Amino acid sequence: MQLTHHLSRRGALVALVAATLSCASAWAQPAGEPIRIGMIEGLSGPVGNAGEAVYRNLVWATERVNARGGVKLPGGSRPLEIVRFDSKGQTEEALSGLRSAIDKGISIVAQGNSSAAAAGLIDAINKHNERDTARQVLFLNYSAVDPLLTNAKCSYWHFRFDAHADMRMGALMSVLKEDKALKGIYLIGQDYSFGQAVLTEARQQLAAQRPDVKIVGDELHPMARIKDFAPYAAKIKSSGAQAVLTGNWGNDLTLLVKAAREAGFEGTFYTFYGNALGAPAAMGDAGIGKVVAVADWFPNVPTRESEAFYQSFRQRFPNPADDYVHMRMQLMIEALAQAIEKAGSVKAADIAVQLEKAQVSLAGQTARMRAADHQFQQPLAVAVMDRQGAPGVKFDVEGSGYGFRVVRQLTPQQAEMPHACTMVRP
Repeated sequence: MQLTHHLSRRGALVALVAATLSCASAWAQPAGEPIRIGMIEGLSGPVGNAGEAVYRNLVWATERVNARGGVKLPGGSRPLEIVRFDSKGQTEEALSGLRSAIDKGISIVAQGNSSAAAAGLIDAINKHNERDTARQVLFLNYSAVDPLLTNAKCSYWHFRFDAHADMRMGALMSVLKEDKALKGIYLIGQDYSFGQAVLTEARQQLAAQRPDVKIVGDELHPMARIKDFAPYAAKIKSSGAQAVLTGNWGNDLTLLVKAAREAGFEGTFYTFYGNALGAPAAMGDAGIGKVVAVADWFPNVPTRESEAFYQSFRQRFPNPADDYVHMRMQLMIEALAQAIEKAGSVKAADIAVQLEKAQVSLAGQTARMRAADHQFQQPLAVAVMDRQGAPGVKFDVEGSGYGFRVVRQLTPQQAEMPHACTMVRP
């Protein structure tokens, strides 16, 4: 009887939280003019799948805000709206998207799936905001994780909501350093600012925490241009490495993992993004216990609030191919809505003052913005791939039958790192 009562209470809580998160609510929709957020992202070409995953997350986040009545302002509540600009994965196209957004009167832009594009946007926005104070723009970054962006290139107008590469590497290294069987490791990444930063930090952290591990391969490859990773997989296998460490994402990760599997590589993949976008299905059984990923959140985080959050997303996007939810993007939109309400204004400068002080919670996750460098401080988790149904793996990824079991959780304080930002405030 006691167990039945406990389960019924648990089910009721999950249902209640799911209903709270669901956008299919009876709450009144705001009737004011939309507050538009310009999403500048690669929505076509080889990185289009990652861009569309971002769009789904941002739409879901804005739907949740709108379902509870929108953003409350002195003149009345207003809904949030996502406006798409396709950068095609190119920095110049991203800058063109920024110009188009400004021409449309959009003062909040969001981007993330390229640190090179993010750096270009920061420079352009800094110049624009200094020159055109009547049309200043705020930049919300959800995925561009080159540490430089909140250190030497930090900007008052730029706010990063993802943990930067060094923070992610620190979390990943907390698990890697315990891999006693590891003698040799192969480093491989995409040849642009983020990929270069990942391998630089990997060398430094390996030297500090596992000096006994030999780096048996260390190379960069063109981003989003390699169709056949077989030559790279052959080098990895012949190197004798027991593990690969990579920051690859999108098709560059999926194709690398698939080629390594086909080449017979049986080592571990330590990844930043190995938990979705086709990588688990490409690895199959060979990835069980062999693919490790780091993220701000995983579907199998063992809390009832987290489970309800994930189930609500899957109800909104039931297609298995759409199964890639990012907690940080949800927190980003919550922080933006909070900042606009506290500012009582939609002007970029007014929002920035409040966004520096943002602290938000959702589905058991709590995070805050660090004003000194505009780097979001949030939990991080490390998880390992396993078959759905194994202990700790209730949910799979993209209908693949494989999910990720959380093996390490870091608090925001444990994940936090010092910065080298000298913030210039207007």
